Amino acid sequence: MIHLNNKQRPLNISFMKILIFSPVLALIISCSGKKEEPQQKEAFHIQGNLVTITNNDPVLKKITTETVTEQESGNSITSAGTIETIPNNYAEIASPFSGRVIRSFVTIGQHVNAGSPVFEILAPGYSSVQKDYSDALNDVRLAGKNYKRQQDLVKHGVGIQKELEEAETEYKNKKTSLSNASSTLNAYNSKSSGGTYIIKAPISGEIISNKIVTGQYLKEDSEPVVIIAELSKVWITGAVKEKDIRFISPGDPVSVKVNTYPDMEITGKVYHISELVDEDTRSIKVLIQCDNPQRKLKPGMYAAVTYSAGTEKAVVIPSGALMQQGDRQYVWVQSGKQEFTKRIVVPGNTSEKAVRINSGLKPGDIIMTQGGIYMPDTK
Repeated sequence: MIHLNNKQRPLNISFMKILIFSPVLALIISCSGKKEEPQQKEAFHIQGNLVTITNNDPVLKKITTETVTEQESGNSITSAGTIETIPNNYAEIASPFSGRVIRSFVTIGQHVNAGSPVFEILAPGYSSVQKDYSDALNDVRLAGKNYKRQQDLVKHGVGIQKELEEAETEYKNKKTSLSNASSTLNAYNSKSSGGTYIIKAPISGEIISNKIVTGQYLKEDSEPVVIIAELSKVWITGAVKEKDIRFISPGDPVSVKVNTYPDMEITGKVYHISELVDEDTRSIKVLIQCDNPQRKLKPGMYAAVTYSAGTEKAVVIPSGALMQQGDRQYVWVQSGKQEFTKRIVVPGNTSEKAVRINSGLKPGDIIMTQGGIYMPDTK
């Protein structure tokens, strides 16, 4: 066991106190001597729609600007349309007489020429038609003799003018009846003793519908049983707003897009502009004629029609300069050194690289073309 004398204790106690309080003292000195770090400086100063970028901020290096100028810009109008057959290239064929189908000459998809036989019917009314024609022919002969006799009587002063006029009128009426009977008789194929009638194609084209059934009985008011269409050319009916019709003229080129063939280039020309305005939609019907050599454009398809409306001077900016906020578009316009103001604009025709500005900018304005995504939101 070690014993300390009285002279050594006070010295050791004091030394231990120093050891205990030294870390505390060091901590106090360290805390009192610590310097506060400077607060991070803000990159932007915002005042309403005006944004000022702080000096030497990295955002400045990401911004490029461009002076707005006027350029030649093409006007175009886009409207919806529906593909239709051209009326002269479309025919629905029904039987003009009651009769029974005895033969068909066509199949669906077949190409026929104008005048080609389509189907043949046995028409029991053939003999009746022959009798009607014979009766009409006799009536004309009798009416003609009576008219000539009345002319002679009036010429020799013993006839009555009124009776001559009545005879002339009757003669004309009988000639009209004979003409009708003759047309009906000529429609029949007189070579057949059974009185058959061959229906022929009125136009050249493709059989797109065929409901002929051999042996079926057709009435003279039956629905069409064959449809022929020539689809190498088609019409597209579009509707153009009243305010835009002044830009469109017959013969103007158009481009057409259909959802079925989105990559197919289709061109056409304005064929006709209606003289009437649809009062409900305030639009005007426009007919476009398109070539359709591959028959890919089918009647009833919907199409988007873009009309070329010439060119004019307009403000055009890079697409990257246009920013979106909700349902509005805007650009950043340089209003001072490192100062940019958000300005709402109304865009027009847009392409992949450029956009036409209808209002909101004028030549000479300096706009931000790159870096807009780094700018802060403002009101």
